[in-house]
Amino acid sequence: MTKPLLLVEDTSSLAMLYRSVLQQAGYEVVACDTLLQARMEIGRERFGVILLDLTLPDGDGMELMAEILAGGAKVIVITANGSINKAIEAMREGAFDFLVKPFDDKKLLGAVENALSFEASVPAAGPSVPVIARSEFHGFLGESEEMQQIYKMIRNIGRSSATVFITGESGTGKEVAAKAIHAESRRARGPFVPLNCGAIPADLLESEVFGHLKGSFTGAIANKKGAAEAASGGTLFLDEICEMELGLQTKLLRFLETSKIQPVGAVSAKSVDVRILCATNRDPLEEVRAGRFREDLYYRLHVVPMHLPPLRERRGDIGLIAQSALLKFAREEGRRFERISPEVLRAFSDHPWPGNVRQLLNVLRNVAVLHDGVEILPYMLPGEVSCRPLPAPAPNVDQEKESCEIEQFVGLTLFEIERAFVEATIRGCNGSVPDAARMLKVSPSTIYRKRDAWKKQDNTG
Repeated sequence: MTKPLLLVEDTSSLAMLYRSVLQQAGYEVVACDTLLQARMEIGRERFGVILLDLTLPDGDGMELMAEILAGGAKVIVITANGSINKAIEAMREGAFDFLVKPFDDKKLLGAVENALSFEASVPAAGPSVPVIARSEFHGFLGESEEMQQIYKMIRNIGRSSATVFITGESGTGKEVAAKAIHAESRRARGPFVPLNCGAIPADLLESEVFGHLKGSFTGAIANKKGAAEAASGGTLFLDEICEMELGLQTKLLRFLETSKIQPVGAVSAKSVDVRILCATNRDPLEEVRAGRFREDLYYRLHVVPMHLPPLRERRGDIGLIAQSALLKFAREEGRRFERISPEVLRAFSDHPWPGNVRQLLNVLRNVAVLHDGVEILPYMLPGEVSCRPLPAPAPNVDQEKESCEIEQFVGLTLFEIERAFVEATIRGCNGSVPDAARMLKVSPSTIYRKRDAWKKQDNTG
């Protein structure tokens, strides 16, 4: 049996409206209008979800929220448009969702349904089970503590409808994170619509976001559905949000507050049901200080911030990502690659990776396209990644013997000298052709070809 809902709202007309909508949807609702009454009701009854107005006649709703969360109920905060910052603060303190007045029936019921569904999906308390670290998660690869925290955060915020602001350097996987949040949400069966605000000319971006009507501007030869409408029932991901011009930021803010869009050329607005995720590789607060990003829009979007760490801050994941990508690209390119040499892995670990995971993947794709073999060797790497030279081996009897052999080259032909010198170098490298190739500054394939030619000549001679 579903637990009753508690509605804490001091405006009687709104309380009657919300209660009516919820009861018609089949929910049992208990209503009150003060902190004191709310505490009394919570003492008498166990509620699954509590809708809490943050501005009450006898105190601040935030005080009560901490007590509610301690009891395990989900809190949906209700706030007026002018108090949006309080709602954001409540989300950061643990509220499940928030509603900004005025909101329609669909938004109210959707928030309650999401909260109840989340509660039903959480297993009952029992013996504690250790959390097992994951190496793969919705397109991410990484076993580091930094990535485990990202996975945990995505799981926690997935089922909320709160706006998430993802930051991180280029190539860290911001769109991967957005897709993961969508996949973990109750909107997973709905559309995921990404839109790169930095890749679309400013004069066309409004149409791309909100759509347009035929004839509304030169080139508008047909009605066009915008990304916000296309994402209805799902998630709209606005990448590089800080590239959006100030005029369009104002319209985006209005859309966030009303859940209504007005296509270019339209005279009336239409409602859409969409969750907003956004991302940038800049410092959004610095953009606000510089006057390039609206402060009110920043606080409206920056409800749940998520920062993705650069690759250089999780170097322990580099080998895992590289090996997985190598096998994938080898299959796609029809190559034999199976592993990465220790020297290359060391080079990968040393490299700063300014382009992050995207740059690492590009390097591996480059190798798979231009080379073949069982193992990635240093000479295969593009110039942007370099290997430190191997330390010189300590002198030994074998090396002294090779020095004597070199003295015996005198009087030989050029062909004979080359062969003797290459073979001596290979022996000096304990039989390793790749190490000998590095010492001679040629590719291993060159040495293999020469040795094959020498064997053929021996057989025909």
